[in-house]
Amino acid sequence: MIEKKQLTCVACPKGCEVAVEFEGNEIISIDGHACPQGEDYAKEEVVAPTRILPTTAVVKNGSLPLVPVKTTKAIPLEVIHDAMSIIGSLEVEAPIKMGDVLIENILDTGADIVATRNLARNL
Repeated sequence: MIEKKQLTCVACPKGCEVAVEFEGNEIISIDGHACPQGEDYAKEEVVAPTRILPTTAVVKNGSLPLVPVKTTKAIPLEVIHDAMSIIGSLEVEAPIKMGDVLIENILDTGADIVATRNLARNL
């Protein structure tokens, strides 16, 4: 059965409204994109959507109770909730430096969870 999906492309600042017709994982047509990245974005969004995951992790003995973290690359949308559960159970010790790898290769996605700011130890 042929399905249709309307997307707002986020591949570039134009924000094109892209229409995709597909059947299963087979793309039939993509219309409305103004640049090649829009076509690639639409294909990925229909066949295998991914996202960068930004969130926070609990810090022990830190100047703040949480440190912002993110994945080093986009991970499959279908594993976001599992990744959030793993990160939610994480507790890291201060001090933390921006770029510190807190979890390697989360859920075998090839993405690490890294700190996105420095956080000093509570004195």
